[in-house]
Amino acid sequence: MLVDLTQYLWILWLALVVLFIVIEVLTLEFTFLMIAAGTLIGGLGANLLGWPWWLQVALAAAISGLLIFTLRPVLLMNLDKGADPAKSNVDALYELGGRVTGPFTNGIGEVKLDNGETWTARVDAVSPVAAMAVGTRVAVSSIEGAIAVVVPEPPKPGAVDLSAGSPNPNPNKADRAKPNPAKPNPAKPRATKKSPRKEEK
Repeated sequence: MLVDLTQYLWILWLALVVLFIVIEVLTLEFTFLMIAAGTLIGGLGANLLGWPWWLQVALAAAISGLLIFTLRPVLLMNLDKGADPAKSNVDALYELGGRVTGPFTNGIGEVKLDNGETWTARVDAVSPVAAMAVGTRVAVSSIEGAIAVVVPEPPKPGAVDLSAGSPNPNPNKADRAKPNPAKPNPAKPRATKKSPRKEEK
């Protein structure tokens, strides 16, 4: 006499639910949580109602897919809203500024970032210069292990370079220092006109 295995199918459904929940705890991406819910509702629920095994499998697959494409995106969206927007660890170093503190030798140097950390640095291949002098401002373009890949920091908008012969930032002082050619020089004595009349004797 053959044993009807379908009457023990509820044990399989229950084991699958537990397995999917364990995988979800390890992954934390809500995919296996949706599959576990579909298995519980569609598979185990249909089995308890006495429906045929093929309908149990079909319902479990359909409900799992429906939850993955409808409920899972909503849960992920709410999870992202509650996350800390501040970058951390290596992500916080990208585009961070710094200053060269050690000369570059064979493309490797040392920089001190604005967060106070000192890193071994390498000039990025896209950089217009192959090496940078000590004191040059740089920006981190990427992180490769323990090496910060840097490029020259672009100048800030509105910055005035006085060393390049740019206009005087305070023209009023310069204008006051220059003599005005329209006004007479008070230091120069004026010419005196002689009286046309002769002295009376």
